[in-house]
Amino acid sequence: MLAQFSWDEIWPLAVAIGIVMAVIPGLGLYMTFIERKAAAYIQDRIGPNRVGPLGLLQAVADAIKIFLKEQVIPNHVFKSVYFVAPILGLICAMLGASVVPFGPTDPNSTGGFRAIIAPHVDIGLLFLLAVSSLSAYGIVLGGWASNNKYSMFGALRSCAQFISYEIPMGLSLLGVIMITGSLNIEQMVTAQGEGITGWNIWWQPLAALMFFTASLAETNRLPFDLPECEQELVGGFHTEYGGIKFSLFFLAEYTHLTTVSFLTALLFLGGWNFPGLTGPIDASVTGYLLRWLVLVVKVALVTAVIIQLRWTLPRFRFDQLMGLAWCGMIPLALMNFIGVVAVLSFGFSKWWLAPLSIALVLIAGWWTAKTTTASMARRTALARVSPAAPAAN
Repeated sequence: MLAQFSWDEIWPLAVAIGIVMAVIPGLGLYMTFIERKAAAYIQDRIGPNRVGPLGLLQAVADAIKIFLKEQVIPNHVFKSVYFVAPILGLICAMLGASVVPFGPTDPNSTGGFRAIIAPHVDIGLLFLLAVSSLSAYGIVLGGWASNNKYSMFGALRSCAQFISYEIPMGLSLLGVIMITGSLNIEQMVTAQGEGITGWNIWWQPLAALMFFTASLAETNRLPFDLPECEQELVGGFHTEYGGIKFSLFFLAEYTHLTTVSFLTALLFLGGWNFPGLTGPIDASVTGYLLRWLVLVVKVALVTAVIIQLRWTLPRFRFDQLMGLAWCGMIPLALMNFIGVVAVLSFGFSKWWLAPLSIALVLIAGWWTAKTTTASMARRTALARVSPAAPAAN
């Protein structure tokens, strides 16, 4: 089988796989440190600062602690599935990263190193969405195998959350796909290389917001962390997990977070394109490094926003979580999709898409305010009519 491939095809693939396999675990490890420092800054605390200069070795100490922990296995769990669940979640997260460029790539290149494991995949975005949705099985199996009511409730919440937010996520990307005319992520980035006005976020601001929100819900990040919700479910689906098994679940979560940050930068923020920094010198080493730096900065900014939101917004109630998806985001995504179809079908300028998105947001805000006011008025009227509860003796 290997004889069908030449060495020129094997070594770029091996290098790309090696980079991803080496960087993602280390990035996931240090993301915990970065998040703890960011949380400390937001909450006016110091954060981890005892291990190494400025606390930079705290993540290494945490990794050593996890590997040295006793691997406690509860007697009541279904052991065969209990061990498979965290591994399955991590595998799905890593597979999704295989079609995401982690650096500048040329969609027309046929050889040499490329900053992507699987280049030129014409259904790359579809493959990513399909594989990332499979990570729900890891959480569901973990909750079921734990044979624990808290874990099972967390798994059921996660399943409902994944199903609900997969729909607006896919619908929000349809406009970008139609504008670009491709499911290849590399082609989508190339289509935004005309300048800063060519970035998809200007034409599809509502789609960018919905994609970002749905992605947060799929990664179980606050304010969407209902499957873990420690005030209600102890630890949710991973209540019975500890040590390295627990860390695999969180490595999968941070891998998803990194993938979401890359996708947001690639699909809506121009990827590695930036006016004045990339252009005529793209073929040189300096041009490659500049493009790579542009992409890293954009991904870092998106990641910073995700961390900021976690330590700023309160957690939703579960009915609010479902209502946001089914009563808010899905209707908005459908109307946005219909608007993109109309603009492209009648040959209008793509700049009509931006005011269309703003108009949809204003209409949604007006409708939400109207229904909320009516609901509060009904509650007030019922409270005035209903008799007061008798005082306890």
